[in-house]
Amino acid sequence: MENIIEFPDFAKVDLRVAEIKEAEDIEGADKLYKLSLDVGDLGERTICAGIKEHYSKEDLKGMKIVVVANLAPRKMRGIESQGMLLAAVSEDHSKVLLVSPGDSADPGMKVS
Repeated sequence: MENIIEFPDFAKVDLRVAEIKEAEDIEGADKLYKLSLDVGDLGERTICAGIKEHYSKEDLKGMKIVVVANLAPRKMRGIESQGMLLAAVSEDHSKVLLVSPGDSADPGMKVS
């Protein structure tokens, strides 16, 4: 196994439940969506995610997912992405499954 980390490094990652409120196309981006998220007490967030080939906007709306809430913001296609969603991805990237805590999870809940 590569890149072994110690627990204090893992403890720095803030994983939270988020609800997708809206998914929008990004002009000129074939793979990216702009997602508007409710992250509970952390407020509203915007992230860009390369999942367009695997999910429709309609399927995403209302879905509960897990996000890295304390990742430094990054500009993507002129949009500030304020986190990253977690997904299981097959080796050839033909299968992408969003990590979901289930419908009974509340936005903002910590994932540990």
